[in-house]
Amino acid sequence: MLEALLAAPEVTLVGIVTAPPRPAGRSAAPRATPVGERAGGLGLPVLAPPRLRDDAFAAQLAELRPALGVLADYGKMLPAAILDLPGRGIVNLHPSLLPRHRGATPVPAAILEGAAQTGVSLFRMDAGMDTGPIIAAEVVALSGEEDAPALEARLAAIAAGLLKRTLGPWLDGALPAVPQSEDGASVTRPFRRDDGRLNPALPAATLERQVRAFRPWPGTFLEWPAGRVAVLRAGVAPGRAGDEPGLLVGDEPAGLALVTAHGRLRLLELQPAGGRTMDAATFLRGRPGLIGTRVG
Repeated sequence: MLEALLAAPEVTLVGIVTAPPRPAGRSAAPRATPVGERAGGLGLPVLAPPRLRDDAFAAQLAELRPALGVLADYGKMLPAAILDLPGRGIVNLHPSLLPRHRGATPVPAAILEGAAQTGVSLFRMDAGMDTGPIIAAEVVALSGEEDAPALEARLAAIAAGLLKRTLGPWLDGALPAVPQSEDGASVTRPFRRDDGRLNPALPAATLERQVRAFRPWPGTFLEWPAGRVAVLRAGVAPGRAGDEPGLLVGDEPAGLALVTAHGRLRLLELQPAGGRTMDAATFLRGRPGLIGTRVG
């Protein structure tokens, strides 16, 4: 997003706000965020407050006299002292079609529900969680094969284009901000590690979406007597007569599948704890007794 702002002729950047430096690498020496490093290289003022509700930070920001603030993927609620700065407000780019999928995990949420489309929304921030009035939005069709990292990258590129097209008109006052409707509103939440457990009581299609949505965090996994194994890639196959949900069965061409409440989840790429990534055939070679095992 910084590159999009740098390329916009109507924009003069007066400063960058980013997260504070964090320990990185073997030395654990503090390292600036990529945005902070890029801005510092351009000679721009970089503000990295540990707390947004710091009076000194609010004063520093006000001294820059910004006509507009642009926020993307910051992950924190802004206090009133920042939202109420003079000018055209703080605008945010959110990777969903608001009011659908407000909150922390809109991209995985769209994949999990099997949505036919998602999008990007540019809105003026208020005190709520992604509840401010919409300035512009762009719809993005989904194929049903996306995983979270690929979709995030695609939406980020689309968001940059949307920002370029709308910044000038917004700064000129030519674009209205339309209040959000509460019809169809939903709020997403941060994931926990155990959200990645694959439950065979659910349909195989649901679990396959879970595998794609939960890359890289929290990941998806199964547990059986030999321990936990991560499922990195999966597919869906029809069930067969006599299938019992929860059983691991042989399945061609994948080699291994989990019987679910509806259909089979083909386990295409696996990684045992502490081991390397491998396909199902390789995984089975060292585990001949795995077929017929029931997962926990």
